[in-house]
Amino acid sequence: LILWVVCILYLTYKLLKKVVNYVYELQAATGKLFDKSVDYIELSPELSEIAININRLKQEAENNARLAQENEQRKNDLIMYLAHDLKTPLSSVIGYLTLLHDDEQQISQELREKYLSISLDKAERLEDLINEFFEIARFNLSNISLEYGKVNLTRMLEQITYEFKPMLVNKHLNCELNAPQDIMISCDINKMQRVFDNLLRNAVNYSYEGTNIKVFAELFNNNVCVKVINEGNTIPKEKLDRIFEQFFRLDTARNSSSGGAGLGLAIAKEIVELHHGTITADSANGITCFEVVIPLS
Repeated sequence: LILWVVCILYLTYKLLKKVVNYVYELQAATGKLFDKSVDYIELSPELSEIAININRLKQEAENNARLAQENEQRKNDLIMYLAHDLKTPLSSVIGYLTLLHDDEQQISQELREKYLSISLDKAERLEDLINEFFEIARFNLSNISLEYGKVNLTRMLEQITYEFKPMLVNKHLNCELNAPQDIMISCDINKMQRVFDNLLRNAVNYSYEGTNIKVFAELFNNNVCVKVINEGNTIPKEKLDRIFEQFFRLDTARNSSSGGAGLGLAIAKEIVELHHGTITADSANGITCFEVVIPLS
């Protein structure tokens, strides 16, 4: 009996010691989760499943940290570019208005109208750049919340495409809308309008001149699918995979005459997903298609 008691105590001691060692091992492993110098955390064979999960968590944490750093860097670069771009139109507006003020009697009517036209163009560009600053601030300082209401989606798309006529004319573009009559959906009307406004604006910015932009809407399985299709440069797959990221721009070399803060598609994705829908992008052979699928109610 004494021998059995001794054996049981010994085995219990060995077992507890092993368990304690496992606890210490796991404690040491969690300390390495955020250690960038450690590529892979190894554990005892008995803890192999836990090791896999810990390393998966470590990889996800490192990826999230990298993405956050990239987003912050893109945002900082964008703000720097915007601040620099603000100077150009502002200097032009001041310069032309100074000419009009100082040489009011000597400037011909034709030249006066030319200077005023240029000043107006530059002032409008200045307004766009300031709006981009506000867009960045709004995106970072507030969470998007929804206020649902019933809306005629067909009428909404008709109105949006009509409002884009001036931009379409400037680039010699045509927009075709093909949608069933009176599609009624339940959504946050202003937010959903912003989604399609962003998609159409994106299509206008990146379309070849003299081409057609097509907007399709169709019903299926108590959902509505809206596609915005344009002709332009094919988007490479590596950029297509990141097109809905915050502050990501297709034209990495910033063009001050076009493009936005790289937030339009990111905001569109967040709004669509809050409506329990999906938004995807595809680009091949010079045709780019954005597809939004949302439930009718």
